[in-house]
Amino acid sequence: MDLTEVRTEIDDIDEQLLDLFARRMELASDVAASKLETGKAVFDPARERQVLADVARRAPEGLQDQAVSLFSLLMSMNKAAQLKMINSKRPDAPSRRMRASFLPLETAFPDVATVCCQGVEGAYSQIAASKLFDVPEITFAPTFQGVFRTVANGDVEFGVLPIENSTAGSVNAVYDLLGAHGCSIVRSLRLKISHNLLARPGVHLKDIREVVSHNQALSQCAGYLERLGVATTVCENTARAAELVASSSRTDIAALSSLACANVYGLSVLARGVQDSDANYTRFVVIAREPAIYPGADRSSIQLKLKSEPGALYRVLERIYALHIDLVKLESRPVPGSDFEFTFYFDLACPAVSPKFAQLLDSLADVCTDFTYFGSYVEVL
Repeated sequence: MDLTEVRTEIDDIDEQLLDLFARRMELASDVAASKLETGKAVFDPARERQVLADVARRAPEGLQDQAVSLFSLLMSMNKAAQLKMINSKRPDAPSRRMRASFLPLETAFPDVATVCCQGVEGAYSQIAASKLFDVPEITFAPTFQGVFRTVANGDVEFGVLPIENSTAGSVNAVYDLLGAHGCSIVRSLRLKISHNLLARPGVHLKDIREVVSHNQALSQCAGYLERLGVATTVCENTARAAELVASSSRTDIAALSSLACANVYGLSVLARGVQDSDANYTRFVVIAREPAIYPGADRSSIQLKLKSEPGALYRVLERIYALHIDLVKLESRPVPGSDFEFTFYFDLACPAVSPKFAQLLDSLADVCTDFTYFGSYVEVL
């Protein structure tokens, strides 16, 4: 056969495949109805093992792996369809809980609010809060844990916390605390960070033997500090580092901090913009005690614990891909206190009002062992 004839035959086969696929997906509704009536779980591992073993046995020589992959994908799509139907009947479905957090369309993100930040006056979190709110009433907590506790107790309306840096990566402690405290993300901000070397007036760069700052700032300036040939000391916050240097009598110590801290604590700027990358951005999130989705929310964060088995992550990614949802971040973290179990964090770009996002939330139960929805929000650039 020539190429045209081959393509014609392939087109005929594809048409038959499409008809059979549509029929198979129609049957998913019948299966879902039966499982809803009997209370059976959507995922039946024994049945799937049996089907895949039969596929591998019947597949032509050399096509076993491809056949098993194809039928695994078909069963995954079938289960997603079953979950969509079953959850449409359940008042506690993940999508229903998410939609219950929608605020009225006329609701604007507040200009005036009580806000808690980690650190002291001049901290980057404070700078972020001042960009997120026109008139923030800011209080400070010494730790990230303290910010979460202050918000969870209802002492303030919002907390502002760093969650990710373009150079040093994620702030893992904040992710862990999000899962532990049950707070929701309601806004985020991408802030360009410029670290500066600050010291007491009269101190010269050649005198510096030690630099103190937050571990993220030290990491973001690692190349510069190595060239400077100084010792480094970690403290809880960049602004706290400036405060410590200002209160010290030493003339050989400096802080990595913001220019705002130079004014607040009366320090001199020995060097400006010493971060290793000019494109140094930190994402800050606004957390609230209760879930709230403001109009225009088009980014969402979720956390999944997956089964420790081949293809576990692939099955999640397949659900996301099938719905044409943009995955903008994927990161794994060991589960604290576990024997190398991992949690996966996903940031998704999709309008929260989209039916596709609701369908995704309702289709994850069979591909993970635990699921946490952190919230949907607008990211301010």
